[in-house]
Amino acid sequence: MDAERQPGRGGQDWPLLLWTSLAVLVPVVLTLWCSVRRSRRRVYMKDFIRKCKHGWRCTDLFSKPTYCCLCSQHILQGACCDCCGLCADELCLRRADRTMPCKEIMAPARADGTPAHRWVRGNVPLCSCCRVCKQQCGTQPRLCDYRCVWCQATVHDECKGGVADGECCDLGEFRSVIIPPHYLHQVNKLRRRLPDDYTKLSAACGSGWTPVLVLANTRSGNNMGEALLGEFRTLLNPVQVFDLTQLPPSKALQLCTLLPPGSVRVLVCGGDGTVGWVLDAIDNMRLKGQDQFIPRVTILPLGTGNDLSNSLGWGAGYAGEIPVEQVLRNIMEAEVVKMDRWKVHVASKGHFLRKPKVLSMNNYFSVGPDALMALNFHTHREKTPSFFSSRIINKAVYFLYGTKDCLVQECKDLDKRIELELDGEKVALPSLEGIIVCNIGYWGGGCRLWEGMGDELDDGLLEVVGVFGSFHCAQIQVKLANPVRLGQAHTVRLVLKSSRMPMQVDGEPWAQGPCTITITHKTQALMLYHSAESGRDISCP
Repeated sequence: MDAERQPGRGGQDWPLLLWTSLAVLVPVVLTLWCSVRRSRRRVYMKDFIRKCKHGWRCTDLFSKPTYCCLCSQHILQGACCDCCGLCADELCLRRADRTMPCKEIMAPARADGTPAHRWVRGNVPLCSCCRVCKQQCGTQPRLCDYRCVWCQATVHDECKGGVADGECCDLGEFRSVIIPPHYLHQVNKLRRRLPDDYTKLSAACGSGWTPVLVLANTRSGNNMGEALLGEFRTLLNPVQVFDLTQLPPSKALQLCTLLPPGSVRVLVCGGDGTVGWVLDAIDNMRLKGQDQFIPRVTILPLGTGNDLSNSLGWGAGYAGEIPVEQVLRNIMEAEVVKMDRWKVHVASKGHFLRKPKVLSMNNYFSVGPDALMALNFHTHREKTPSFFSSRIINKAVYFLYGTKDCLVQECKDLDKRIELELDGEKVALPSLEGIIVCNIGYWGGGCRLWEGMGDELDDGLLEVVGVFGSFHCAQIQVKLANPVRLGQAHTVRLVLKSSRMPMQVDGEPWAQGPCTITITHKTQALMLYHSAESGRDISCP
């Protein structure tokens, strides 16, 4: 009986198998098809944007109600110009780029020497007020109201007539940090470009004019760089904002030579490595005889460690807690301080023909477990950079490597393999696994090795401490232990007698064989220090 029914059951099951297969295959095929379409669209848009007049940034979903600047229709998907704020859907994008002008980086002033407003209609910022009637703008569910791309003032459609034709634009709250387009136009007309000429031209920009250049590394830490670039281009002249993945700091800083000497401030958006990269480029300006154009440097911490940012009062990390407007206000209120920079000379033993490695140090040099964690992290980040896109993930990976070293202890018996000299005097080492040479007060992602150390950034002294291992490092970071203080010195010399050891300078690690390491004073950098009393803190508690 069962044998006779079996064929019938098979005949009844095949439709179920068919629909099950379709239910599985159809979503897969649709997903693949959408991926191919999205990839083609991305390639097309990238090629189109590269040739555009505007700084278009494409999005699959706008975060607030947005209307096309041409057809006035509500749009969910399209592009927005980072510079002038124009928004358009994909069908209108090409015509919008052709017919609507963007924010001009260089343009002549009016006959009286003052700039005029440059109005853009629609998509005004939320909670903005009309400069004529003082009522809220952008409340209608349609394309309405106007915004000036320079001073950020907003007016209602019906109030725009109350703004006099040709009214002077004062560039708004941030006039003292914006490079006006008419200034660059006048510089371009100069036959001989001398520093005194720049000072004379700057008189039209007002007293206390200190233009800010923004240099952002879009690959740092939590990948906020691209969004920040767009926000700063909206508030400032786009010529002031640079993406360091597209243009190195040595070229970006040449804009300083077209501005009044000693007036420029540079905001570095990135981690400690990015800051070191920019400071090295500033040192090269000195070698070119451009000392008078040296800028003051400040930091918006986007990296993983951010110890230098912490030491200068800019916080342990930025994740959008405060608006970029407040960041600019803090820069305007910051005070100038000097910071020592050091030269790390690494001469390998037995390689007399090999050129010694010479590095610049701002934060610290270390050999031992913390350098080993940094080396393992750096190796894996180079292999899979997309995985290390979050500050939390990065710190978790550091924790895993530290836990591993607690068990393996790859750096034990360091005191038998290395000699330490402070200002020419040999120091007897206890049983250590690591040595840290500090220039600043913070180490290891926001940990103070002890209070008072490194608070003077220009004292010409290095603090040298030792650690007993990875577990000891972890105890220090949670304030359950203190490091072994080995001393202070103007010159530090370490001799690695045998084997290979992990080393790092400011978070840049490598494995080093027998060598002699000499750390000497190099120069001083002009930095901006942010006091919590002078403005709102960067990193919220």
